[in-house]
Amino acid sequence: MARTKWNRTGGKGAGGDGRDGRDEQPPGGEPAEPGTELERSAEVGELVTRIMAEGETDDKGRAKLLGRLSAALARSARAAGAKGVAGGRWITDLFANEIAPRIPVRDRATLIAHYNGLTGEELAEALVRNAANGTTTVGAAGGALAAVQFTAPPLLLTAPAQIAAESVVVAAIEVKLLGELHEVYGVPVGGTPLQRTSGYLVSWAKKRGIDPLQGTQTFAVALGAAAKTALRKRLMRLMGRHLTTLGPYLTGAVAGGALNRTGTLSLARAIRHDLRMRAPSVTPAPTPVIDGATGRELPAEGERTD
Repeated sequence: MARTKWNRTGGKGAGGDGRDGRDEQPPGGEPAEPGTELERSAEVGELVTRIMAEGETDDKGRAKLLGRLSAALARSARAAGAKGVAGGRWITDLFANEIAPRIPVRDRATLIAHYNGLTGEELAEALVRNAANGTTTVGAAGGALAAVQFTAPPLLLTAPAQIAAESVVVAAIEVKLLGELHEVYGVPVGGTPLQRTSGYLVSWAKKRGIDPLQGTQTFAVALGAAAKTALRKRLMRLMGRHLTTLGPYLTGAVAGGALNRTGTLSLARAIRHDLRMRAPSVTPAPTPVIDGATGRELPAEGERTD
């Protein structure tokens, strides 16, 4: 069974998905009206989940969804106001509260089943390869979308939203990868769904694996000030990187895809290094020592020889 995939608007209420139901309606107890901030945020979360789904849409469909996400983010940004958008608070809160909780992180058993029995380093390699392909495709799709609009005046208005759209999708793919690598290396994150999400976000922001010696109680349901600051800085750097997709013709597509791939692979290397140190059972087997005289493999230290 997959580790978690829960929806803020799924209507399960208290006890159904690890939440108490308070987020199902706005303050005052009245149901959300069409076009409210609650519905706009939910639309953003659902679109990100659809874009990052493996094998569920082709490149043209993904680019179309990315365009819809850009429009949804533009509406959300207008509602948040210039001050919140400029400082990065809007995109940080949106990612932490509406996007990250929807990211489906599969447990180890589910991953092994989905990848035809692969385990350990082979499974980790497959996850990294798929995530890198995903972020590359998102960068290419965003660049292609920009190329179509490059000579049109509306680009001056839609470009910031498009950059935000690419950034949150790439971040979501990488957070999913990070969570699933913890499962592969036998260092799963415990606690409630909200605590796990907080742990994954802090790990992504710092580019470090989660220490299994930390109790799950150390991951708050809501991110603290320091964690939010780290997440905001990481998201803003990612958005700055995606300025490269706004080139003419398809130059932006090539640059955006390549930079995304490099960034995802770099993150994966850092996380896997941390997790190998904490899960030696998944570390590749040591290189055998060969006796130069006989050509035979020498026994490992402490191993009996009869």
